[in-house]
Amino acid sequence: MLLGENIICIANTSWFGNYAKSTVQLLERLAKNNRVLFVEYPYTIKDVYATLRGRQNAPVKRMLGFEKRLQIINSNVGSQVYNLVIPPGIPVFFLKNECIFNLLFPINVLIYKLTMKWAMRKLKFINPIVITAYNPIFGLSLLHKLGEKLHIYYCYDGVESVFFGKRIFDIENRFSAKVNGIITTSDFLNAEKRKLNPNCFVVKNGVDFKVFSKFAKIEVFKREHKRVGFIGSLDPRFDIDTVEYAVSKLQNFDFEFTGDMRNEKLKARLQKFSNVRFFDPIKPNEVPELLATYDVGMIPYIVNEVNRNIYPLKINEYLAVGVPLVMNAFAHLPEFDGLVSVANDKDEFVQKLVDETQKDSVEKIRKRIDFASANSWEARAESFGDIIRKMG
Repeated sequence: MLLGENIICIANTSWFGNYAKSTVQLLERLAKNNRVLFVEYPYTIKDVYATLRGRQNAPVKRMLGFEKRLQIINSNVGSQVYNLVIPPGIPVFFLKNECIFNLLFPINVLIYKLTMKWAMRKLKFINPIVITAYNPIFGLSLLHKLGEKLHIYYCYDGVESVFFGKRIFDIENRFSAKVNGIITTSDFLNAEKRKLNPNCFVVKNGVDFKVFSKFAKIEVFKREHKRVGFIGSLDPRFDIDTVEYAVSKLQNFDFEFTGDMRNEKLKARLQKFSNVRFFDPIKPNEVPELLATYDVGMIPYIVNEVNRNIYPLKINEYLAVGVPLVMNAFAHLPEFDGLVSVANDKDEFVQKLVDETQKDSVEKIRKRIDFASANSWEARAESFGDIIRKMG
């Protein structure tokens, strides 16, 4: 168990939001026995403008100093975490010209570093353990500049050039080679990162089992129209062709999608079907109850190189409430053999949705729940902390 440490997280996400995040789940549990400073996603002036126009929801008042940038958050598991918002930087990742990028990006790094050091002095964070959570572009720039005794790269996905540009691949490779260690969420990611750094470990995603198990199914629903559900980000990872095919073939199934709409093509192609409904994002504490109402869940991600890295956080959530799950063969996840149905093509995806609803049983429901119980975030956080402790 990791005890009495000062932990700083250089995050690539916000602590807040409408879906569970592995970084938050781990850190709020580590905060029970350690002091944790979570540095929010580094917003820019563009985010300020978008929020003022009502198109975004960035913490503008904290960014501009009208509210305290450094605040204490009471977590969902009874711990307290220090949360820091950085002043807005210059939007630079879209730049194609590397000379201009290399001229402007250091300004953002300087703002970030000075704000962090101010918070560290205020909190008396000495010899911290720094965890860069999927933010190698800031992590590399701040490596060995915070007086840290350890710098860990928490890598929970494969990096893409869509937002950061192609520069991100070289940056992540250099960062991976220089850090004290890397913790990934999948075996595939671990094998890739081990080529750059031998000090690699795996801590897979978990589930807040105590919360989800309260809503676990106790029997198979007996209804003519089956409900197929997905809760999470509706983003470009979706295999629209497969989903559209399933929707068209299974007219007696109702397909429900709940979450942030980040893929307008998905909505455009599916909203014409009478058995499809889209819903706005819900709060994380509302997810278990909704999940438990489905006859079957699905994770229809595209099969490609990027998605091979994924260990979906959603898998254990579906299992924790006893719901069967069908997914594309986008990643190699042998630990779920016999618990989750994996489809290799569109017709197989449709057939497995039918099979899971027709052949479900109380015995299968209990088996899923029992499996998920061993994958709690408490167990994952303890493993995460033990790895860091052994590195030190």
